[in-house]
Amino acid sequence: MDRDLLPHLPIIAAVARRGGFAAAASELGMSASAVSHAVRLVEERLGQPLFARTTRSVALTEAGRSLIGTITPALQDIHERIERIKAVKGRPSGLLRINASRVCLPLALTCVIAAMAERYPEVEIEVFSDERLTDIVAEGFDAGIRVGEMIAQDMVAVRLTPPFRSVIVASPGYIARFGRPNTLSDLSNHNCIGYRLMRSGGLYQWEFIENGQDVAVAVSGQAIVTESHSAIELALAGVGLAYVFEPLVQPEIGSGRLVQLLSDYAVTEAGLFLYFPRRAELAPKLRAFIDTVRQIGRESPAR
Repeated sequence: MDRDLLPHLPIIAAVARRGGFAAAASELGMSASAVSHAVRLVEERLGQPLFARTTRSVALTEAGRSLIGTITPALQDIHERIERIKAVKGRPSGLLRINASRVCLPLALTCVIAAMAERYPEVEIEVFSDERLTDIVAEGFDAGIRVGEMIAQDMVAVRLTPPFRSVIVASPGYIARFGRPNTLSDLSNHNCIGYRLMRSGGLYQWEFIENGQDVAVAVSGQAIVTESHSAIELALAGVGLAYVFEPLVQPEIGSGRLVQLLSDYAVTEAGLFLYFPRRAELAPKLRAFIDTVRQIGRESPAR
């Protein structure tokens, strides 16, 4: 093994994970020129380029993908073993990177992060808000959070919330102007705030239960967003109907700022889950996070 290459392999992995030299430099606390020098040194030793560079993007070459596929599991294993050794003498520490959709913070994460800050001050938690179904292993995350049915079967899943419903809401002002939909077919006559799917680019079809059967309805309207908080803001402004997780709008429904519609057709979601690859939970920082999740669940059974 060329020992001169070893210190540079984590830098190669960071550039691949972050998709650029500047972003990798920021993560590693290095200058962009130092990152570029490390990449160039490894490429020269291997005799072939690892990244295809343009003025706007950095992408892995075939050789780069092969190298990343080899070194990523090894680097992760080394990282986990070092953390376990450090934890024997002290408390969990280090950066815990979590990939989650934006709705996860108010629904499940805020209380866990607050508890972690008090109990494990040496653990730093980075929450990357992402509406896509990201490969958390390939992107270098320790764990992800998604609705249960969106999680791959080879992942370990820990429940964060009870099941909840997806509901339609609108402002009293909108209803006063345009009336209420009474059936699913009535949605075609209303301004429905749409969701753009980040992975496919298509529009999300709203899901319901009708006569015991799953039904997907294609809706249309004057506004399209990529996440729930924007839809809620637009609904509060009277723009149209929003389709959201019920816990996100319970305060607004309780105060009368939003009105729930077509409740009989609402579908129940599995709830949010923390998920991660097998063996990842052996890392003390993730183990501490999981233990905190479970303790909060025991203390707040109604969550």
